[in-house]
This record gives sequence, structure tokens and C-alpha cells, in this order.
Amino acid sequence: MNHRIILILAIIAIIALIFLFGRNVYKRSMRVRRRLQMGQIFTNITHELLTPLTVISASVDQLREDAPYHEKEYDLIQMNIQRMVRLLQQILETSKSQADELKLVVAQGDVMQYIYNTALCLKPLMDKKHLKFSIECTPKSMMGWIDTDKLDKIIYNLLSNAAKYTDKGEVSLQVWTSRKYDTIYINVRDTGSGIPKEKMKRLFQRFYDGEYRQHKTIGTGLGLALTRDLVRLHKGTISCESEEGKGTTFTLKIPITKDSFKPDQIDEKHEISQTVPKETSGITSIVPEMSVINADILANDLLIDDAYRILIVEDNPELLMLMHHILKNQYHVLVAKNGKEALKIVHRTPLDLIVSDIMMPEMTGLELTHELKEDSNYSHLPIILLTANTQEEEEQEALRIGADEYLTKPFRLGDLKLRIDNIIENRRRALQDLALRIDEDSDNQQEIFLTPEQQFLEKALNCVHEHLADSNYDRNAFAADMGASSSTLYNKLRAITGMNVNAFIRDVRMKEARRLAEKDPSMRVSDLAYRVGFQDPKYFSTCFKKHFGIQPKEFMETLNT
Repeated sequence: MNHRIILILAIIAIIALIFLFGRNVYKRSMRVRRRLQMGQIFTNITHELLTPLTVISASVDQLREDAPYHEKEYDLIQMNIQRMVRLLQQILETSKSQADELKLVVAQGDVMQYIYNTALCLKPLMDKKHLKFSIECTPKSMMGWIDTDKLDKIIYNLLSNAAKYTDKGEVSLQVWTSRKYDTIYINVRDTGSGIPKEKMKRLFQRFYDGEYRQHKTIGTGLGLALTRDLVRLHKGTISCESEEGKGTTFTLKIPITKDSFKPDQIDEKHEISQTVPKETSGITSIVPEMSVINADILANDLLIDDAYRILIVEDNPELLMLMHHILKNQYHVLVAKNGKEALKIVHRTPLDLIVSDIMMPEMTGLELTHELKEDSNYSHLPIILLTANTQEEEEQEALRIGADEYLTKPFRLGDLKLRIDNIIENRRRALQDLALRIDEDSDNQQEIFLTPEQQFLEKALNCVHEHLADSNYDRNAFAADMGASSSTLYNKLRAITGMNVNAFIRDVRMKEARRLAEKDPSMRVSDLAYRVGFQDPKYFSTCFKKHFGIQPKEFMETLNT
């Protein structure tokens, strides 16, 4: 072959290779550029969100001075501001890591004491899940060089992850040193569900969301990926061993000597501060025990009045207490942290309405709703479901199994109160229409086909009418005649009519008194009172006026004119 042709082909081949190589380099550079641009977007958004959070935090501090009697509410706000800040900082750190902008700044101090204090801040989180939590540092005190900001995030992510995926058992943190005291080893172990072998390869992959849905919790997919980046930035290594059903162990190796780091990474002007974030430590002081709240409500004599009894089911203690605090001024509010606890309360306590989160441990809100709606004793109990999931399929499933309302987080508590009031008012209207139809059909002697709800109401009306003149006919006797427990009778009547048992009996007596008065306007008020079960004519007159807005004597006088 002609040398000239070979040379031309070679040049063409080289040009082609250069073109292909250049195109690949360009594509990679564009991907990097886009990644950096996205990182910059995240960074800008994070900074924009941190600014109003700072303003809110400062405003809360000002309110503490102006109105110090709302201390628990301020603690609750500040604690959630701190959590928001931590999450935003984690996003910011991830963005910096992608752009290779993370900076290490190490200072000297008591490394062991710092790690111990940092881990101790997560004890309330462990207590909340009833986990045994142990911290062991060997030796208890030792000087070294660390970046406290990075180490704090590492420890927090590992321990909070351990708590998240451990439903029972224990979580432990062990720290020890090498023989030369130039390296520390951190071991975080839990007895949780473990990690499947096929998912271990992607464990430190960014946006890998793990098994959090199985544990009815939430995840961002950033924690472990950022933890690995921070460990590597600190010149260390991280490894993981896990066995399904037995637990997981993370082991870190981090150098702590000054000569392990570059000169521009060393801060010799400042020492390690032992003051570490305390944002989780306030949980136990802010949130009282739910059993104490429920005991106070159940022991309260006001339970016999017309205020509605609402059960809030929510595993987030701060949101639970906030809803309790807002609603308790208008309703009797009981609380539970999961579906199983809620069922126990439902079975032993008369209730009017349930507000429940969907994603909870032990038993979800959907499972709770399904079980109650399948039980004829509680199927009429209204249920409002709350969720952070915006997927339409979940809403359709919630409504399909019988939920009365569905609210997506974040929601305004005013919207929740409005839905509660609407459910109550709608049921009152339904009662009036239903009772009117039953009365009309009974008067016309027509054969009618009643729904189970209508049959229950008709039986209840008949029971009260049969004992109309009996002043001793109370809710216990009423429940016995209905063949139901007092709590079941209460639940059904309240769900159908919007009234408790005593109010229902009184309502029937008042309506019958009006009917008798219209039939015989010349009847004495005292005789009318005795015929509808009132021993005291004065009390009867008070109830009549409250019910109809007019004294019985005046009402009968208008009938005679």
C-alpha cells in the first residue's frame, strides 16, 4: 500500500481518536459542570433557608424575654429549628463534598471527652425508643487533633442511623486508641434489623435510602454517603459489617496526631470546645409522658360534659404534644404513639374522633383505620389521617379503607381543627335528618329498609321512649338495653348523632316534652316534667329553655293563643 495513503489513514485515525477523546472529555467536563451547578444551586437554597431560620430563632429568644411563661413552646420551636439547621447543613456539606470544597480544620483537645459528650447528647433519642445505650472510651481522656465539626456529624449520623433501624435491643459506641496513641478507633454497633448482603455494595452511595420504610421512619439518602466523605476528609477509613436479623457494626479508623494533617488544616489558636450541640437533649423535658396525660384526662370529671374526646396517634413526640396543646382548649385530648397503643385506648375509653399519623412503628395509621372500620363496634368512629407522603395512591388507599379525612404534612393546625369541626357538624345534621325520617316513617306506618346506622339509632330511640318517665334511667341501664358496653354505646351514639349518652337521652326527653305540650297545651309544667323523666320541674324548665330558647310555660301559652 502506498505510504502516502497509509500516512493519510493514520492522520485520519489520529484525528478521529482526538475527536472521540475530546468529545468524551467535553461530556465529562459538562457533567462535572452540571454537577457543580447543581451543587451551587443546593448551596444557594440552603443559605437562603438558613437565613429565615436564624431570624425565627432570634425572634423566639426575644419572645422568651417578653413572655417567659411559654417556656416549653419556645423549647419546642428551638429544638425543631436546630433539627432543620442540621439537615440543611448536611445538604450543604454534601454539596461541598461533590464540588471538592470541604475543608478540614483540626484543633487540639481532649478527643475522648469530646466524643463522649457528643454521643451522650443522643441518649434521649435512645430513651425515646427504649433502647439500651452504652458509651465506652478507653482511655477516658486523651489529647489529640480533630475537626470537631466533622466528627460531630460523623457520630451523630452513625448513632441516629443505629437508633432508626433498631426497634428493640441496644446501641453501643466504643472508642479506643492504637498502641502508639496516634489513631483512634470508633465502633458503633446495634442489634437492629441488619443490612441485606445485596445492598451492602451501595451502602455509602449518595441518595441510597436504605430500609427506612420498613421501620416507618424517614431518610434522605445523604447520611452515610456524607459520613464516608467526612471520614476520608479526616484521613480516616470506615467499614461496615452486618448480618440480617442480628445487627450492624461500623468501624472507623481516624488519625489524631498533628503531623497527620497539612499545615493549612491545623488551627493552633483554638482548643477543642467541649460544648457540643444539645438539640436532642430537650426531648424528655419538653414532652411529658403520654400515660400521665391520658391519666389526667380520664380522671377528669369534665369527661361527663359535652366536650368531644379526641385521640391523637403520632410517633413524633414534638408534633404530638403540639397538637395536644392546641386542641386541649376545645376538646378532651388523649394521646398514643402508635396504632397498638391507640387500639388499647379505643377499647377501654369512649371516644368521638381519632387523628392519626400513617407512618408509625408497631401499627401504621392505615392498619389502625382498617381494623377499626372492620369492627362493627367502632366502624362509625371518624378518623382523620395525617401523612408526609404526597403520593396520590396512599390517599386513595386511606379513603378506600374508610378514613373520613386525609391531611398532608406540613399542615396548619387551623385546618385540622376545621376538619374536626366539619365532621362533628355534618354528623349532627345527619342525625336531625335521620331522626326526622324515622319519626315520619313511624307515624305513617310504612315499611322501611334501614341501614345498620339507622337501625342502631331507631333501637336507641325506642329504648329511651320505653323508659321516658323513669328518672333513674341512665347510661348504664341504656347500654344494657342496647346489648352493648358503655364505651361502645358512647362511641356509636357520638359518631352517629354528635351527642354523648346523657345528651342523647336528654334530647329525646326534650323533643317528647315538646310533642306532649303541642298535643295538650293545658298540661301543667310539673306534670309535663314528670312524664319525661324529670323529678325537678325547675330543672326541666331550665333544660327546655336551653333546648328550644323558650320557657315551657311560655311555649304552651303561645299554643293556646
